[in-house]
Amino acid sequence: MPKLSLSKKEITQIQNLRKTSHTLSEIRNLTGRSNGTLWKYMTNIKILPAYQEIWRTKKGGSKVRSQREWGEARSKASGIINSIGFAEKMLILASLYWGEGNKTELNLINSDPSMLRVVISCLKDLGIKDAELKLSLRLFEDIDIQKAISFWSTTLSVPKHMIQKIDIICGKRVGKLEYGMCRLRVKKGGKYFKLIISMIDLIKSRV
Repeated sequence: MPKLSLSKKEITQIQNLRKTSHTLSEIRNLTGRSNGTLWKYMTNIKILPAYQEIWRTKKGGSKVRSQREWGEARSKASGIINSIGFAEKMLILASLYWGEGNKTELNLINSDPSMLRVVISCLKDLGIKDAELKLSLRLFEDIDIQKAISFWSTTLSVPKHMIQKIDIICGKRVGKLEYGMCRLRVKKGGKYFKLIISMIDLIKSRV
């Protein structure tokens, strides 16, 4: 059952704990309150000078712990994904297309160049040639067209002439769309589209 709103005594306790260098997780464990509730009363609370060294040690410990956990995660990931063969790449292709692709034709648009690079690599493993790939860009009006073409060409490892169309979107770029979005199509890609959708259906039925 959720707790009622905080009393003045609880608020004072939270703020005193923060002043004496207690971390968010420590205060949460001591009070049983949620992170959101605690932040509401901790945001502007300064650590007292006498506790600054303890606070710096805790922050340093958190960074070291995070780095260790990332190292462990990468090591474990390498053990899980030991090698990526044809079957694995087809699962990757099907999964990415399932989440991002058009469901009526072989057509995918995204702002993440790494994801599109992986998709192109998988499509080539299916036998699709560069000449069969059609790329176009959707750019906000304040994006430099030539810089965007160079970026996508370099990142996707494709010649610039493969980017055959530029669509300009009214407005300013936002978020991570520094170089806009890239649309990938395959000429006469019907049989490949059917194969990808069939792989998606197979995953649905077997997992």
